[in-house]
Amino acid sequence: MTYSFLQHYWWLVVSLLGALLVFLMFVQGANSLIFSLGHTPDERRLVINSTGRKWEITFTTLVTFGGAFFASFPLFYSTSFGGAYWLWMIILFTFVMQAVSYEFQNKLGNILGTRTFQWLLIVNGIVGPLLLGGAVATFFNGSNFMVDKMNITDGLQPVISHWANASNGLDALLDPWNLIFGFAVFFLARVLGILYIINNVDDDAIRQRSRKHLLYNVVPFLVLFLSFFIRTLFKEGFAYDATTGEIYMQPFKYLDNLIEMWYLLLILLVGVVALLYGVIKTLIADSYVRGIWPAGIGVVLVVQALLLCVGWNHTAYYPSTADLQSSLTIVNSSSSMFTLETMFYVSLLVPFVIAYISYVWRAMDRKKLTHDEIHNDEVY
Repeated sequence: MTYSFLQHYWWLVVSLLGALLVFLMFVQGANSLIFSLGHTPDERRLVINSTGRKWEITFTTLVTFGGAFFASFPLFYSTSFGGAYWLWMIILFTFVMQAVSYEFQNKLGNILGTRTFQWLLIVNGIVGPLLLGGAVATFFNGSNFMVDKMNITDGLQPVISHWANASNGLDALLDPWNLIFGFAVFFLARVLGILYIINNVDDDAIRQRSRKHLLYNVVPFLVLFLSFFIRTLFKEGFAYDATTGEIYMQPFKYLDNLIEMWYLLLILLVGVVALLYGVIKTLIADSYVRGIWPAGIGVVLVVQALLLCVGWNHTAYYPSTADLQSSLTIVNSSSSMFTLETMFYVSLLVPFVIAYISYVWRAMDRKKLTHDEIHNDEVY
């Protein structure tokens, strides 16, 4: 195993975790539609209990995604999570609100009322995907930071990366293209959430409303995502010289990446077809309730291809708009050879973890949720 192989391997692992995280945000998507899908208290509890079975997996994947980034590409972790901390703190705070809401909304002694906690779930369902999408969009559009590794010798302030302004990451929301992608992820989460509810909740009224809202959300998702994707293909990208490490702007960089790495283009196309199949068949066939699976697999494939496109083939995956040469690549931001190699062997356990999650998921979803279920003391 060469150093270069390990750097590419760990970007593959991080990309997979990111793709799984986007898929698992169906929890946030469904929560943002609590009052749209559930018109009575019992119907709302059905929706909440459905997502309440899976929210821990989403949160765990988010933490694992951050941990993998920290271990394999620590300079990104210190630059983004340390510099753009307001952006990340808001995201994490909404996830904490989600956990508290699930736990306490129907507990005895709840002085805030059930609706208060349900609205907190809605806030998480809107803000979480929107800001995560905006953060991912900066991989293509750049962020306002500077890196100076010589600062490590500064005894008073040995900080090698810092944000170039006082916004600490919130300036990402001033770029309209970051917002476009953020809203695309938001509507995608709602599409996945609706498909999951259709599959998991055995209630005709909720399923009928879900199909109506599926159409309302898939159209803006496609418009927003295609706008961002087409613009990205034809804009200048952030490339680096493999010999000198110099960062430079290259016309049609991301389009060239998909052409040169044709297998990523193939994965992307397969993912798009799978997503559209799951959505369209759910819309036209009232008896079809398994759309979450082809659509979910499609989302994982598409996001995986996009993240690999932005990190492989001599591309700066975290470009700087304040100082082009501060841009981060998988070469200049990775851990040492020893660390990456050690973690490589640890990562061989990941398939067993995925198999366990699949087993638990299947066990929980073997029986669909019904109105009888919400009268159980264990529900949310």
